[in-house]
Amino acid sequence: MKKHSKLKGLQKRKAISGYLFIFPFIIGFLAFMVKPFFQSLYMSFCEVDVSAGGFKNNYVGIANYMRAFTVDTEFTRLLVEEISRMCINSIAIMVFSFFVALILNQRFKGRALVRAIFFLPVILSSGVILGVESNNALLSSIQEAIQETATGPSITDAIENILITAGVGVRAFETVFEIVDGIYDVAIASGIQIIIFLSGLQTISSNMYEAAEIEGCTAWESLWKITFPMISSLFLVNWIYTIIDFCMRSDNEVMEKISDEMIVQINYGFSSAMSWIYFAIVIVIIGISSLIISKGVYYYE
Repeated sequence: MKKHSKLKGLQKRKAISGYLFIFPFIIGFLAFMVKPFFQSLYMSFCEVDVSAGGFKNNYVGIANYMRAFTVDTEFTRLLVEEISRMCINSIAIMVFSFFVALILNQRFKGRALVRAIFFLPVILSSGVILGVESNNALLSSIQEAIQETATGPSITDAIENILITAGVGVRAFETVFEIVDGIYDVAIASGIQIIIFLSGLQTISSNMYEAAEIEGCTAWESLWKITFPMISSLFLVNWIYTIIDFCMRSDNEVMEKISDEMIVQINYGFSSAMSWIYFAIVIVIIGISSLIISKGVYYYE
């Protein structure tokens, strides 16, 4: 009974620490995000007139939503393309980050340095570095020079052409080669996921692996019977984070479309409607995929 009360007290202290940790975010959300959140929702049902005197909202019902689906065909096309790209890239990021975390969890010389190198994508994915990378004329000229001096097709291009010519699983191989060609983007987006997986791997006691080895369990069996169940909850966390992170990327064409309607076309009502459509679809995808993943999550005390 005494042990149970101590455990309950520890859980309560952990819960209080967690709430204190997110308290600044809650205050910031209530102070700065709630009002614009509902204003955007109301604008999506309005035709917004912008003048020197301010904004005037003329209620038009679901006209903006109908326009997004029936009139503006570019939006629906971009929506399908980006959702498909999000699913493929998110799976690639999860697989890449998990296996990199497994490697970084091993004992070898220079492990701290290698971990720091793999955490560099988090730094490189910051807004300042991305801006320097995308707008740097020197980097652009170097890239053009490399492309001009590169003679002959690459290995991936050659293999892709052979497989496509043979007609073997054309679409599947095209998807695989798209991921291979975009490995830089996958690595850039995997920094946080690697750290989360690595922190989970370090919480697994080595005694569990030693006991499994004594019982004749192979490394492959240990991976599926010990490692996967013990960090299964982190797959759910990383999956949700990866989807949200992808939807907020600067190269997301749906976000570019929404920004163009809002800033260039000054059409706040239509851009708000597209934002809410995209938001609703992403929430549904997160909800369904989280429900599926949570079925296989193993929680332990």
